[in-house]
Amino acid sequence: MNHAIEALLHDVWEEIAAIYARERPRIDGIKNFSALQAGIKDYIRVAWRKRAERAEYGTLYIDVERPFSWSDSSYKIEAGPYMAELTGELLAEAFFPALCERVDRLFRSDELGPRFFDYRMEVAFEFEQDRDEARLKRLLVNQPKLDALRTSLERFIETKIMPDPPVLPKPSDLFFFAYHLVNPDLTAQRASAIDPLIRRLSDKLQPHPQRLREWIGQYASAFKAWAQDDFLPRHFIGSDDYGHDWRLKEASDRQAAEDDEMDFFLYAALKIGAIEPDTRQRYLVLAERLGAKQATQYLKAGSGKFASAYDGELAACSCNDISQTIEIRIRSEEEKAYGEALDYIIGLLRQGFPKGYQLKLNSVQKHFLPLPTLAKSKLHQFFANALVYPALFPKLAEYAEAAMEEFAWYGDVEPSEKSVMPGTYAVFGLGLYSEAYFPLVCRYMELVDTEHQMAQDGYAKAFIDAHGVKPEHMPAIVSILLGGNEEATPVKNMSIDSSELAEALLQALKSKKKHERELALCRIFGSADKLAKAARQAPPPLKEGLAQLSALIG
Repeated sequence: MNHAIEALLHDVWEEIAAIYARERPRIDGIKNFSALQAGIKDYIRVAWRKRAERAEYGTLYIDVERPFSWSDSSYKIEAGPYMAELTGELLAEAFFPALCERVDRLFRSDELGPRFFDYRMEVAFEFEQDRDEARLKRLLVNQPKLDALRTSLERFIETKIMPDPPVLPKPSDLFFFAYHLVNPDLTAQRASAIDPLIRRLSDKLQPHPQRLREWIGQYASAFKAWAQDDFLPRHFIGSDDYGHDWRLKEASDRQAAEDDEMDFFLYAALKIGAIEPDTRQRYLVLAERLGAKQATQYLKAGSGKFASAYDGELAACSCNDISQTIEIRIRSEEEKAYGEALDYIIGLLRQGFPKGYQLKLNSVQKHFLPLPTLAKSKLHQFFANALVYPALFPKLAEYAEAAMEEFAWYGDVEPSEKSVMPGTYAVFGLGLYSEAYFPLVCRYMELVDTEHQMAQDGYAKAFIDAHGVKPEHMPAIVSILLGGNEEATPVKNMSIDSSELAEALLQALKSKKKHERELALCRIFGSADKLAKAARQAPPPLKEGLAQLSALIG
């Protein structure tokens, strides 16, 4: 071997060995490895750059994880004088094969332990020298490890996915299972092979909503990673790491998409859409640019699962579950028109239409609820218009019960502080206009995501403006206060100025946890200290009532 190649390989390997020696204790210390995890390390890149480098002979960069374009986490060492003797040809045809051979030998051994390496390893080498530039890659596969992983996956499906409940996989296994489903080394990339497994596990997780949401997020992320890293780069040029701008390659530079491959990409787009509808829309547009007629059909009319159009006497309605849109045209501004539209939407939701839809509305009337925290969207307008008709209140409540879902969001605004849970506009309006729907408001407040939604923070003021503060309303008021974000400000129009109100508040808070009592009382009085001060200054019998409230958080 050329002595300069030997010197370069020595320096590079010495640094790699030192990095791996530091990494091994961490990997050895990982407990509860998943049976679906073959190992950890699956990538190594060496790069030499001479241009614009201060070091006389350039700098060597070593990465043992796939780097992001916006970060510089490489291990760096100065290259030696041997680089002056190395041409681009020697680097590509002598150094890179020697590096791959050295990596391959370590990769296939158990020198660093059985879990240090995954079943595959990508070795990359890049260099820039004068006008020479190259990016070389080689994929190494440890076939015995791959075979063992296939066996583990088969056994996992047989023992954890297919058996009836209460048998469930461990949460820590779901990430690996999701990514194995889109790995062509392990699973055929056909919806017919994958979808039954996704559905089976999803059905088993129905009684566990939090785990089901996590599972949906994991398989959607796996499909997106496959699309971003595998399918799209073969047909498009990506301009950023977020995959927001894909430019079609010239015909001479791109592969023709096979029917099976395109079918799988469309399937992936639909699964991703469960949590990222914008990404689904973008992927379908890209598929359409590749000539996929099914993508065009999806974009125009949806999946076909739902009747795309309804022509009522006073309202015309249509929907597209792929774009998650509902269109309503009100022909005549009257109760029956909104009743027809509500019946249509309720029917869609009961068939499984996405609850986080957006609404396109053609209506003359423009009513909105007296809540500045709500977006003045078409969806808000539709429900405020319908709330003009008290005879529709039961139907609006029926809609709200069908629509409410924790951690879901309407698509009527861009994700922001104006984003709200499905059912919000109907529930808020019903709670303002009729005492009969206070229990519905309470159920909403128990369900709403107080960590990520803020629009309900102003509802307490609007509620009190509408109904005042009465002893019999106190359970609903407390529920509304507790439904606010933890950063919600005190309610300025609420005053506990009688012993009857103090007693009603005391009874409403007795069953609550201490932090809930603190939140509710601070939103009423401003702080614990202000409540204590009010108790000292109030006349009897209000004084005793406020003192009892203060003792709840004392």
